[in-house]
Amino acid sequence: MASRLKQLWNKEYFQTIITIVLVLVIVFGFWYGLQFALNTQYPALAVASGSMCVPYGQGCDGWTHPFERTLHVGDLIIVQGVSVEEIHAAPKPDGNIIVYRSTTKNADGTYTLIVHRAIEKRVVGSITYIITQGDANSGPDQPVPASNVIGKVVMRIPWVGHLALLMRNSSGILIILAIIILLIIIEFILPMLTKGKTETEPTITVEKDKAET
Repeated sequence: MASRLKQLWNKEYFQTIITIVLVLVIVFGFWYGLQFALNTQYPALAVASGSMCVPYGQGCDGWTHPFERTLHVGDLIIVQGVSVEEIHAAPKPDGNIIVYRSTTKNADGTYTLIVHRAIEKRVVGSITYIITQGDANSGPDQPVPASNVIGKVVMRIPWVGHLALLMRNSSGILIILAIIILLIIIEFILPMLTKGKTETEPTITVEKDKAET
């Protein structure tokens, strides 16, 4: 059994399969581990709109001022699940930026996730509502029940979210798949072909005539 496994391990395709499986396990393990650690179903999200972006200079593009205290399209945000008591509501820039589900469903039955700043809390009967507002918007949003809150933003990473936004459309997915296929070819297939060619090439041995004595 051990010799059989050793023979399999020496094969390039078997090593390639094991490598791909390990990468998938690490990626999914990291994602589910992040969900557990941050106590939310959505621990990382990409910012898709400019409603939280306060323009500076020529505009709010995220490239000319990536580390300002605002959110840009293409930012990757890290979200932590919290209770309503842990959300600090105050006008910008002091209130927590939170992620919450919209109160109405989309045509496909899903809810839109909105990233806005919590500016006020209201208690009506036994229900707590959060009043939010985008930093770039002129007025507040409609009150949202605290039960709709996914969590608060605890970290912002500039630019990285553009990759996730690119994958939302078919052309972006094709580009990413093409890059992955190209990397696999360069990393695994080309070395295998080169090795196979080297092994099959005949060797020519030149023997020198022995000198007569």
